[in-house]
Amino acid sequence: MEKQKIYFTFFSSIQWFFFIFANTIVVPISIASVFQLDAHTVEAMIRTSLIITGVVGMIQGWIGHQLPLMEGHSGLLWGVILNLGISASTMGLDLTTVGGGIATGIFLASVTTLLFAALNWVHILEMIFRPMVLTVYLFLLSFQLIFIFFKGMLKIDETGTINLPISLLSIAIVLLVSILKVKGNQFLSNFSILIGLGIGWLLFALCFPNNIAEVTQSSGDTFAFFPLGAPNLEIGIVIITYIAVMLNLTNTMASIKAGSELINEIRGDRHYRCSMAITSIFTMIGTCFGLVPYTPFTSSIGFLQSTRIFDRKSFILGGAILAIIGSIPIIASLLATMPITIGNAVLFVAYLQLFGTAYSSLNGKTFNSNTIFRIAVPLLVGVSLMNVSPEIFNSVPIIIRPFLSNGLIMGVLISVILETIVKWSKYDVFENKGLTK
Repeated sequence: MEKQKIYFTFFSSIQWFFFIFANTIVVPISIASVFQLDAHTVEAMIRTSLIITGVVGMIQGWIGHQLPLMEGHSGLLWGVILNLGISASTMGLDLTTVGGGIATGIFLASVTTLLFAALNWVHILEMIFRPMVLTVYLFLLSFQLIFIFFKGMLKIDETGTINLPISLLSIAIVLLVSILKVKGNQFLSNFSILIGLGIGWLLFALCFPNNIAEVTQSSGDTFAFFPLGAPNLEIGIVIITYIAVMLNLTNTMASIKAGSELINEIRGDRHYRCSMAITSIFTMIGTCFGLVPYTPFTSSIGFLQSTRIFDRKSFILGGAILAIIGSIPIIASLLATMPITIGNAVLFVAYLQLFGTAYSSLNGKTFNSNTIFRIAVPLLVGVSLMNVSPEIFNSVPIIIRPFLSNGLIMGVLISVILETIVKWSKYDVFENKGLTK
């Protein structure tokens, strides 16, 4: 029995490792590409990202929110930073100036967040990010992630057409993981993500050997200090980044709330404060190495619902493995050859569960023809913005362009405004009958 428990913990840790790795590896690569960094700097950013991501996750699980929630690069900030980098030339700024302004904005927002944690102002955040705001956030996040991973699992050739064989393999892996999750026994269901990734990677290597990236020879250089640019006071960039980082607190609130409800262990202000402080400290450390700010991943809820493994020990060990791998150049380079389409296919299935989390967060809430605006406006405006090209906003002042072109940010902002200025109970015809919550 004890041996079975050890095996279970081992495979759970490996599964956590690959989940965190798959969610991490593409972020520093894409940022380095937009900011036109050289190969050695890209390698340094990847390895630093793996090490810091592993360590911050372990600390969060140990003394932070104490939940098995991945701490990773914020998708919201990832999008904002990419947008600013791409827009550098239209703003008349060079990339290092933009990168330095981003670093300053992140530092200022992190200090502000530390102040909130130190002064126990969590209640202020709860007043801003009310339950309906968090529900809107969860829905929009599930849509955004599904869009990303659906596109990512389809191989698009240089001609702009779909590579059918590789894409069909991704779809087959989606079906395999889904069947294992729904129809498999407890072991197969719990480890469907790991099994799907392993089989998918093996089949990809056998069927498409020419598409497997080569293992690069590491330089052994781990650190690149402020590779995007040294901190500066480019006010427009600083303000945009500061606001985006503060909005990212929505993610922290939603993640801890959903995670604690899932495992039925309620978290109080102390856990929120510790989590915010740890995230801010490691965000500042990561910024020194050009990394996207950290946040507890709400998407981890989908992973937990898929695996039904809530053990913190496995999660912490998974983070430790990631940090160790990041410190060994040749292994990190080897893992970087993982087919992106297979990783996206597996994550696509894992994140389907996040939609269920968003739906459950409504807690049976009913809407009428008036109150439906409460959720429909921010949700549908956000989804609409996700599906239009950011280029249509080129005529908009540059300082607000990153916000208008980001459906997740705009949806959350609209929800915050609606929840603040409208007294929805006044329009709820069912309220007096006790049908609303």
